[in-house]
Amino acid sequence: MTTLLGCIADDFTGATDLAGLLARSGVKVSLRMGVPIEEPKDTAAFEVIALKCRTAPVKEAVAECKAALDWLKRAGAERFFWKYCSTFDCTAEGNIGPVAEALMAEIGAEQTIYCPAFPENGRSIFMGNLFVGELPLAESPMKDHPLTPMRDSNLMRLLEPQVTKPVGLANRLTVAKGPDALKARLEELAADGVAHVVVDAVANEDLFTISKACQDMKLMTGGSAIAMPLPHLYLEEGSLSADFAKTQVPHLSPKAIVLSGSCSAMTRAQVASYSSQAPSYRLDPLELAKHGTKGALDWLAAQDLACAPLIYATAEPADVKAAQAQLGVAKAGEIIEDALAALAVAALTQGARRFVVAGGETSGAVTKALDVTKLDVSAEIAPGVPWSFCVSQGQEIALTLKSGNFGAVGFFADAFARLKELEI
Repeated sequence: MTTLLGCIADDFTGATDLAGLLARSGVKVSLRMGVPIEEPKDTAAFEVIALKCRTAPVKEAVAECKAALDWLKRAGAERFFWKYCSTFDCTAEGNIGPVAEALMAEIGAEQTIYCPAFPENGRSIFMGNLFVGELPLAESPMKDHPLTPMRDSNLMRLLEPQVTKPVGLANRLTVAKGPDALKARLEELAADGVAHVVVDAVANEDLFTISKACQDMKLMTGGSAIAMPLPHLYLEEGSLSADFAKTQVPHLSPKAIVLSGSCSAMTRAQVASYSSQAPSYRLDPLELAKHGTKGALDWLAAQDLACAPLIYATAEPADVKAAQAQLGVAKAGEIIEDALAALAVAALTQGARRFVVAGGETSGAVTKALDVTKLDVSAEIAPGVPWSFCVSQGQEIALTLKSGNFGAVGFFADAFARLKELEI
């Protein structure tokens, strides 16, 4: 099948978030982990390539995204989507703006939009300012993110230093008037040479308005939610057939594992909730630096995986900073990622076939260790967090990759309950 929309995501959990929202339509969505080596074959209408470039050096991120774009072009895609986090988190240099401009240059797009809003998860944009729940971004927990602290809530101010062409705004008053009014505003800005347009959105209805107005753009950018209406719009215009293929749900061994590396506020609450009902083991980066993973591997070997034990490095911000002070920011993260990756492989060897993984960096490390390159995306557990099915070392497995702040407090237990429903 020719790919209708080619998507590039800057991290693995963001990619599953996007794929899950596209899959709400029932259409089959393929998620590729990294730029595929093989030529496009048996592609889906919606292809998502997950990269790990959110905090990579700008040149490296741009090169990797251009390689992904090239593969998607060969798959037949003519419209593209650059997906980044709904909290717009990045370094001061990028990579949101530089990648967008590079993709625009490659595909000949004169203008694109930026809309990281995700109302279902409390992300909204008003007058160009991003809110997390009722808090401006710069007053939310994202202000203390260990890798990408966000100290400004205004998306135009954040974007302007990252791009070479003018930045403008299509505000909520325009969006509220409907797709035609928004199209007119974009054309007005284009006539003034504005290539990068931040678009307000505070409710799901806004997302449909924006997608309708922008569905013919060569490139759209944003959080996952702005792409959610596209399958419906493609069906409406006739470019997507109503008899599209759907993801099949395999029946798997009940043995499972939960691996959490995220230190977000929501993941900390999720870990606290789940650890009260399942066996759990906390990874300490300082201990790992001294003694390695033997203790954690021995603990895992003694567990009944039918009880879906939890292994986590999730910690309070003060503890994270203390470890980073002793080990260095990069080294502390690397130690945790390597440990969780090794534990994922050990769990697979012990018969685990259901994996719940929390945290973007953790998800990247785990999928790489399991040698997962392609996932078929299924139904969501929570907004933006779907179950996916794939093959690891010749074994069919179920895998969910959760962004740190997504899901309710009971997410880990909810995930296994949702998978049971899908198997019926």
